[in-house]
Amino acid sequence: MPHYFTIEEARATLRTIRPLMEEVQAIGDKILKQQPESWPLVEKAAGNGGSRKASRLVIDFERLDRLVHRIQDTGAILKDLNLGLLDFPAWREDDEVYLCWQYGEADLAFWHEIDAGYAGRQPIETF
Repeated sequence: MPHYFTIEEARATLRTIRPLMEEVQAIGDKILKQQPESWPLVEKAAGNGGSRKASRLVIDFERLDRLVHRIQDTGAILKDLNLGLLDFPAWREDDEVYLCWQYGEADLAFWHEIDAGYAGRQPIETF
């Protein structure tokens, strides 16, 4: 059963998540910049027992995995890693909804119905 957040709880959790998401985005950018060379590097490393670049890439992926798990352990739902898009399950009247935050936004400022998704985001003031 998911944890349901109040707006205040989601904002408090976001203060914990924000530095983790900053690191996720930095690692993601680094991996994406290396992506064109990544697959041949992995293939070559597999054939000859490894390489320094492949080892660093594995370290980045392992760190990314740990960060993602720490974010998910808060009860937030990571919807899009590249965008840094998070949803926090919440109740609005008798409906389950998501409080929604995207990396780069200053605060938790949106919510949406579960079926509406990102395109259906509404200002938190209407919550």
